[in-house]
Amino acid sequence: MSCMLGVVTVFCAPVPLHAKASKAPATAQPVSDGTSDPAIPYTVTLTPTKHPELDAAISASSQLQSLQTSHSVGAYALAGRIRSDYDRVNIALESQGYYAGSVQISVKVGTRLVDGKDPSLPDVLKALEKNQKVAITISTTLGPRFSLGSIALLAPPEKVDAPAPQAAAPVAKTPAAKTPTAKAPASKDTQVPTPAATAPVTFAQAIAQSRPVSLTPDERKAFNLSAGQPAVAETVLAAQNTLLNQLQEDGYATASVSTPLAYLEPQAQKLDIVFRVQRGPRVVIGPIGMKGLVHTNQSFLRNRLELKEGELYRPSRIEAARQDLVSTGVFASVQVRNAPPIITLPPSRTLMPGILQAMPIEFSFKEAKRRTLSAEVGYSTDLGGRLGASWTHHNLFGDAEQLKLTALVTGLGGSAQQGLGYDVYADFMKPDFLSKGQNLSVRLEGVRQLLYSYHQTAIIARAGLNRHVGKYWNLSGSLMGEQEQIKQFGDTRSYFIVAAPLNATFDNTRLSNPIDPATHGVRASLSITPSESLESGSTFFTLLSAQASTYFDLHHLGISRPGRSVIAVRGIVGSVQGASTYQIPPDQRLYAGGPATVRGFRYQGVGPQYGRTKYAIGGTSMDAGSVEFRQRLPMNLGFAGFVDAGQVGTGSRPGQGTLRVGYGGGVRYFTPIGPIRVDVALPMNRPPQGDKWELYFGLGETF
Repeated sequence: MSCMLGVVTVFCAPVPLHAKASKAPATAQPVSDGTSDPAIPYTVTLTPTKHPELDAAISASSQLQSLQTSHSVGAYALAGRIRSDYDRVNIALESQGYYAGSVQISVKVGTRLVDGKDPSLPDVLKALEKNQKVAITISTTLGPRFSLGSIALLAPPEKVDAPAPQAAAPVAKTPAAKTPTAKAPASKDTQVPTPAATAPVTFAQAIAQSRPVSLTPDERKAFNLSAGQPAVAETVLAAQNTLLNQLQEDGYATASVSTPLAYLEPQAQKLDIVFRVQRGPRVVIGPIGMKGLVHTNQSFLRNRLELKEGELYRPSRIEAARQDLVSTGVFASVQVRNAPPIITLPPSRTLMPGILQAMPIEFSFKEAKRRTLSAEVGYSTDLGGRLGASWTHHNLFGDAEQLKLTALVTGLGGSAQQGLGYDVYADFMKPDFLSKGQNLSVRLEGVRQLLYSYHQTAIIARAGLNRHVGKYWNLSGSLMGEQEQIKQFGDTRSYFIVAAPLNATFDNTRLSNPIDPATHGVRASLSITPSESLESGSTFFTLLSAQASTYFDLHHLGISRPGRSVIAVRGIVGSVQGASTYQIPPDQRLYAGGPATVRGFRYQGVGPQYGRTKYAIGGTSMDAGSVEFRQRLPMNLGFAGFVDAGQVGTGSRPGQGTLRVGYGGGVRYFTPIGPIRVDVALPMNRPPQGDKWELYFGLGETF
């Protein structure tokens, strides 16, 4: 049997704070430690080991490194800090498997070089002359990297009642080399439980004290730890966590996996590992409690809840249910916890045959403010300014119904506008209408816009259903009625339009905030809108449109960090079937120009124009595409460059008309609610009466 050192240790992994060691600026202001000694400023140099992960661990462990600028101290305190760094850096070595390594710290005071363990170091520092520099260098000798040896999964040892101590009995002192000791954690953030004083001194003793625990194939796959792997603390602790997660996913709600104990074999350069594993009973979900509800109906939440009493206890299912309740938008926080003791269910209430023990769980809610007031502002040189406010009630009747009232003033200047307009609307949304995951939405809107293409005053009413399908799809359908009056080229007409829009959207970018810039994935939408115009001549027509955008992170090519350099591509096509341009109302025709299609051209500035004027006629086909490069910079800054192209035709097939190309760039400032965007775009082939340039200001990326 291999020789055992007789030291029990607990794995702890310093958290890397910096990828490389750094020096403190010489001008750092010293901060007194509260003693009579003057504070001593110093610099620290960490000698690289050629192993980035180890360098980061050493940097994170060293108090000399982390406190040099914020907590300068006097001579004796600094000497103590230097001495403590020997143990702290050594723990960093061990966390990466270097158990035979050593640490050297040298202190240069003026021209004198002193070893960090030299007893005279405090006096040398105290005698430091004014303006003398203290330079500390930390270096390491690694030695061989240890690997994992035998790995034992054992049940907890049976408790043995210890005899009561006698008051008169002296306390025996055991030699330190033979006493089980726990390695001190490197920092507060890496602290792990220390082993009990009765922990077995040798690996063989640990095996003899407990029975082995067998794992199922799924548990063994999750554990994923085997002999011969490098003895890296992070890997061993990860195996502890993944095994515990798998046990709980299998229904063992009270399972435990102890902090691993490591037994050193110096001659073999290995560590033997012991995990204490206890499954406990396999349970189903018991009664589900809810507390903290004030204005929200519990019946609504229970109908929505994805958990059922009697199903197998699985933390992932419980967390998914919690996240779903958060998504209702009426809670500031939703917490869930086990609510022991375990109870026994009658056979009729369990969904898992043979499992009658159940763990009750409890959801705790903190409701958010029911009413919010928000402002909206935007500007572009073509559409001018847009200013308004919204009032929203987020829980109108207690079932997370939302009522939003918005009033906007539009057309504040702008090359595509001929005067002020407005957009006033009321939105009502009822979640889980008739079926879970199906929302009812209703809008009543009044709009007036004085565009160069046409003047419009309209009242619009719309009601429809939206349903989430699968992970990435949303389907919606609605009925819409619009009564409008439109003036174009001096001719004023009234229209009454009935339409039934059908939409399907796909989004796998997985962003919780839609304003956040996407760095991967695809967004796509398809819309079919059969419409009937019943005034000024009856016309039936169908609007077809499709749009897709995708995002490619240059990190995949190895030339940037994740999410820093992204290429975004967008394509749009549209077609009107069943009617010609002049047979349909002007606002139902297709136009291009502006940030939604082709930047560098004013809104509705791409496509057929009335003579050589600024008046757009519109068309029955449209296609556009964009390519944009987005680069993140330090200090929450970024920039983008783009090229857009598009055309509008009078036939129903896209790809007709005069192709217009715009290009430009802009800057970004990233805030917690999304990037603030400022773009400037220029036309490459400007039409008659076209704008020479466009400025766009808004929140979020264009697409």
